[in-house]
Amino acid sequence: MQMVSNWKLVVLERYAKFDGRAGRAEFWWFALANIVLYFAVLIVVGIGYAIASGLGVVLVIAAVALYLAIIVPSIGVAIRRLHDTDKSGWWLLIGLIPFGGLVLLFFYIQEGTVGQNTFGAAAEPSGV
Repeated sequence: MQMVSNWKLVVLERYAKFDGRAGRAEFWWFALANIVLYFAVLIVVGIGYAIASGLGVVLVIAAVALYLAIIVPSIGVAIRRLHDTDKSGWWLLIGLIPFGGLVLLFFYIQEGTVGQNTFGAAAEPSGV
């Protein structure tokens, strides 16, 4: 279960770590785990609303709390991924302009720089 262990690594061990580098595996496994988690929460909230609207409201509040808790590690892993491609974390702000997300996607897909770069040693292989 590489996806689950990688998600725990990013969320629990590197929660607010904005320095260093994150390899492609660490970033993309974390992204996939968040997508799976997002859809699982949507299903649970839907079932909660089908049972009772009060239960659905409670589950929506819990889901919002979960999504808010994931914001910081998501930003952290995105910045570390940009560092791995030898780009500043400030490039993350390009996502706020139209089509900036495509530029970020291109950066996230790129292979990281080999060896040492401006942001430190190469990201450790993610054989978690």
